[in-house]
Amino acid sequence: MLPSSTTSQSPLLLISALLFPLLLHTLPATTASSSSSYPDFQLFHLRSQTTLHHRHAPPTNTTTTSRRLVLDLLHRDQLTASNSTTTTNNNTTHHPQHHHRELFHARIRRDVHRVASLLRRLDPENLRPLEFGTEVVSGMEQGSGEYFVRIGVGSPPTSQYMVVDSGSDIVWVQCKPCSQCYPQSDPLFDPTFSASFSGVSCSSAACDRLAAETSSTSNSAASASCRDSDRCRYQVSYGDGSYTKGTLALETLTFHDSAVVHDVAIGCGHSNKGMFVGAAGLLGLGGGSMSFVGQLGGQAGGAFSYCLVSRRSGSGSGSGKLEFGRGAMPVGATWIPLVRNPRAPSFYYVGLSGLGVGGVRLPVPEDLFRLTELGDGGVVMDTGTAVTRLPGPAYAALRDAFLAQTGDLPRTGSGVSIFDTCYNLNGFVSVRVPTVSFYFSEGPVLTLPANNFLIPVDDGGTFCLAFAASASRLSIIGNVQQQGIQISFDGANGFAGFGPNVC
Repeated sequence: MLPSSTTSQSPLLLISALLFPLLLHTLPATTASSSSSYPDFQLFHLRSQTTLHHRHAPPTNTTTTSRRLVLDLLHRDQLTASNSTTTTNNNTTHHPQHHHRELFHARIRRDVHRVASLLRRLDPENLRPLEFGTEVVSGMEQGSGEYFVRIGVGSPPTSQYMVVDSGSDIVWVQCKPCSQCYPQSDPLFDPTFSASFSGVSCSSAACDRLAAETSSTSNSAASASCRDSDRCRYQVSYGDGSYTKGTLALETLTFHDSAVVHDVAIGCGHSNKGMFVGAAGLLGLGGGSMSFVGQLGGQAGGAFSYCLVSRRSGSGSGSGKLEFGRGAMPVGATWIPLVRNPRAPSFYYVGLSGLGVGGVRLPVPEDLFRLTELGDGGVVMDTGTAVTRLPGPAYAALRDAFLAQTGDLPRTGSGVSIFDTCYNLNGFVSVRVPTVSFYFSEGPVLTLPANNFLIPVDDGGTFCLAFAASASRLSIIGNVQQQGIQISFDGANGFAGFGPNVC
């Protein structure tokens, strides 16, 4: 397993190393031998593709009509690269270009905050059976906001970048007049110029529901009030002291293909604080009824699909797609059941039974990934978390197996940031690395392309294994591992899907 430089034959080697047949049977619960058709190694190159094993039939549609809404999906590094200025309250600030190392460390800082917030929110002692959570986890809390979409807000539409967050049940945007707002790439939304903006009254069902839900908790971080006004005011506070405050309203959202969604309940934030720089607000995609998906209801059939573009800033990889509606559910995807956590309905849990390295299933107990009746543990798929977190014993098994099969690759003298397994690949064009796979509870196996688990951390050729140990039993499948793979959620039928498309 010696590292090697590519030659003129390397494209052929890359293709042959990655095009493997699909397994049409359930793999054994113990190990997968290296003599099977399951790939053991792959060539780590600039590009690779996803290999899916064990194809399930797609879930049956329960709705005969569909409405498809499509958005381009951009990584924040692309937004940073394409927007060298930010405008806030008509003041323009110029920003220097960021180097890869700076982008990496900023991303990991956001990620550490994000994971800490998820661990706090999903701690069984803090869980409450609410749809509109008392600690809504969003990009603002962590300064995260890894993936953005462009949406027209109001009538006529004002284009705004908004963060997509699969763990949030709220849609909000910064609004004029703004007593305190963080910098964003676009001019602030001014509701006085929107013919469709309609403030929500105190007697509305939305305000009543928010007030009832928050009053049922002893330490509410979200609230609705009507003091000194007949309009419903909202406030969402976050674990790090960040917050958004303003008025609850109904507004029209326009997609780039001119599809229009009327009467979306949004927060119009007049006072906002946090590290959530760049985007104008948040598009919550969580499982609750206050999220954008929940508000679409029958229009989308509880279904949406996305493909996250590569994190390589300036790679020219274009944009991914975020699509809503039953028509977005792909034919030929590999489907697995969602696992319901009634105490955290915003999040998308999946059943993970094990891990594999180099075609061999690791001796990791399935109980490490199980969601308990108290809501402890389990495996969450999250767009806002970058690096996949695994319980300590599971991560140690994965790391040790990977190290054992990459003994000929040059290691760095120490780890980098949260990563403890890093390699000095300076001067190499390609190297041969073992596969890394997720084994799901219903039988499917997802094998990741190499650039979904070996990522560059500087401009000097240092690459690290992009997994980390969790501080609890909770596992999180992050967006590094999801990138380039079409991910679908069919909330109405309770399925998550992988593939068949890539981006």
